[in-house]
Amino acid sequence: MAAHADRQAVETTKTYTITGTSGRELYDSIGERGPLLGPKVRAIAHTDFKLTWTRKYALQPDGACAITVNIPKLIITYTLPKPSAQLPASTRKSWQKFIAGVEAHERVHGGFIKDMVKEIEAMSVGFSVPDDPKCSKIRIELTKRLGEISNKERRRNSDFDKVEFSDGGNLQQLVLKLVKEE
Repeated sequence: MAAHADRQAVETTKTYTITGTSGRELYDSIGERGPLLGPKVRAIAHTDFKLTWTRKYALQPDGACAITVNIPKLIITYTLPKPSAQLPASTRKSWQKFIAGVEAHERVHGGFIKDMVKEIEAMSVGFSVPDDPKCSKIRIELTKRLGEISNKERRRNSDFDKVEFSDGGNLQQLVLKLVKEE
């Protein structure tokens, strides 16, 4: 049974409105209106996903239970800021560089999510658990393994953000250049 890692994720972009006509005003508005990552922390942008699976489990002749169908449906949503007003030429130029960099950053997160789905597929296609006539043990074992893969993906995202937001990091530089309108 081959993995179907070549399936395409559905990727969508939604925006939230920010105000201002200077780089500083736009960044301040992001701080007031950006997506919440917890009760009090706002982000510039955010990547979220919904992952569902069509799976079929089948009892094998030897008493094992195996996954015989394993089809993911992945929807990735990027949330990005969008100015509500026409920007002056100098601000527009720095905004375009800023938002292109932010979107590229978020798409890296999207790539990590796609990698996670491929890893889940590779691990679970044909996955079986011996002596599982009711196909209940396999679900417990699968959930455990999926949790490990998911935790690895979260760590990867966190490590990436630490580098990007560190002193001299890409996102820190994008913010500084926007505020200075470089």
